[in-house]
Amino acid sequence: MGAKVAIIGRPNVGKSTLFNRLVGKRLALVDDTPGVTRDRRPGDARLGDLRFTIIDTAGLEEADNATLEGRMRRQTEEAISEADAVLFVIDARAGVTPLDAHFADVARKTTRPVILLANKAEGRAGADGLYESYSLGLGEPIAISAEHGEGLADLYDALKPHVDRVEEEEEARAADDAQAAEVARTDFDVDEDGEMIEEDEPVGTVERPLRVAIVGRPNAGKSTLINTMLGEDRMLTGPEAGITRDSISVDWTWRDRHIKLFDTAGIRRKARVQEKLEKLSVADALRAIKFAEVVVVTLDATISFEKQDLQIIDLVAREGRALVIAINKWDLVEDREEAWKKIRDANDRYFNQIRGVQIVTLSGIQGQGIDRLIESVFTAYDAWNARVSTSRLNRWLEKVLANHPPPAVAGRRVRLRYMTQAKTRPPHFVAFASRPEQLPESYTRYLVNNLRATFDIQGTPIRFSYRKGDNPYAVKKKRKIQ
Repeated sequence: MGAKVAIIGRPNVGKSTLFNRLVGKRLALVDDTPGVTRDRRPGDARLGDLRFTIIDTAGLEEADNATLEGRMRRQTEEAISEADAVLFVIDARAGVTPLDAHFADVARKTTRPVILLANKAEGRAGADGLYESYSLGLGEPIAISAEHGEGLADLYDALKPHVDRVEEEEEARAADDAQAAEVARTDFDVDEDGEMIEEDEPVGTVERPLRVAIVGRPNAGKSTLINTMLGEDRMLTGPEAGITRDSISVDWTWRDRHIKLFDTAGIRRKARVQEKLEKLSVADALRAIKFAEVVVVTLDATISFEKQDLQIIDLVAREGRALVIAINKWDLVEDREEAWKKIRDANDRYFNQIRGVQIVTLSGIQGQGIDRLIESVFTAYDAWNARVSTSRLNRWLEKVLANHPPPAVAGRRVRLRYMTQAKTRPPHFVAFASRPEQLPESYTRYLVNNLRATFDIQGTPIRFSYRKGDNPYAVKKKRKIQ
C-alpha cells in the first residue's frame, strides 16, 4: 500500500496546487475561490524516488459540526487519522493567521509526524511569513512554491524517513505473514518414503478493477449511495445541493469483484451553469464518464423525469459507455406502482439511444437494491464487451435481408453483401454494401434493433457503419509502362 501523506491547512493556501504538483497532473480543481476542495481526495504521488499516496483535504475552518464546513472538517480529520505523515501548509505571503495558529494547536496534538510547509514563498514576498511560522511550534518550516515547483528537494528530505519507515514496516509484516502461512500449512501430500511433496503455487493475475462512474443531477443521492456501498462516511453528504465538486475515485470489493467507483458533481443544464467553479466541476464529471466503463445515471424518484436526465443519458451513449439507470430514494415514494409505470413509459418513449437499459430502484441511504444495481452493472459490462462471430453475423444478415430487404432507391436496390464486427467496448459492426450512402437511417435503426434483440446486446450503445465494396465489374485503368 505504501505511505499515506495528508495535506492540511486553512482554505486557499495552495493545498490542491501542491497535490497536483506531487501527482504530476491536474487532478484536483484549483481556483482562487476559497474552499474549492470539500472531500478528501487520494492520488499516487512521486517525489524523486519516493512513491506514496497523497491525500488532498478541505480547508480547515472553525464551524459547528452540523454545518457543511463542520462536515468538511470531519473529512479532513479522517484523512489525518489514516495518514502516516501530515503536511501542514500555510500561506507565507499572508503570514500566520489566527486560523493557522488554532489548527496548529490541533496538529501538535496528533500522534502523526507533522511537516510545516510555508507555501507561496517564491521571491522575497514570503520571507516574513516564513520566519513568522516558527511561532506555530511545528518545527523548522520548509519554504516551497507549489505552483513553481520550488523547495521540493527539502520536502523530499523531510518525507523520506517517514516513507521509508512505512515501507520497512510493510516488508516486515509481509515476511511475518508468509512465515505464519508456511507454519499453518498442514494439508500436504507425501511420497512413498513419507517425505512432503512441495507443489508450486499457481501464479495469479491481478484483476483490474471495473471503472464505474456514478453521475446524475445535483442532489440525486450519488455520494450517499457510495457511502452506503463502502460502509463509511467516505464522501461528504448533506441536504445542500451541489456539495460534490471533484470527481473522487474509491476502491471497493463486491463479492470478490474489484470495482473503482467515481463520485461526480451533479450535472445541471448548461444554461444554468454560470460560475467558473461549477463549470470546472461539471468538466471533471464529464471526464469521469469518458474514462469509465459503466456509467450509473442516478435519478431522484421524488422528482419527475426531466430533459436534463435525457441529455445525460444521451451523453453516455455518445461516449460509448455501458449504461445502468438507478432510481434512487425509492423508499420515499408512496405510490410505487404508479411511479414505476411512469418510469417504464419514459423508458419506452425517451431512452431510444440505448435499448434494453436495466432500470434499478433502490434506496442509497437504507442500502436497499444495491446488490441488484451491481449485478446490473456487470450485466451491462458483459454486453459492452460482447463479440459475435462473423459466421453468425452473416447467417443473421441473410435472414434479415430475406424478411426485410433494403428499400429500393431510384428503382435500384442497395445490396448488403457482408458483415463483421470491427471492435468491442462498445460493439461496433461494419456492413459492406453497394451505395450505402443511399440507405435511409430508418433501415439502419431496424438493423441495430434486430441485431440487439437477436444477440441480446442490451444496455450498451451499438455502433453500426457501412463500407462501400469494390465493384467487380468496374473497368480498372491499366498502369502505363514507361
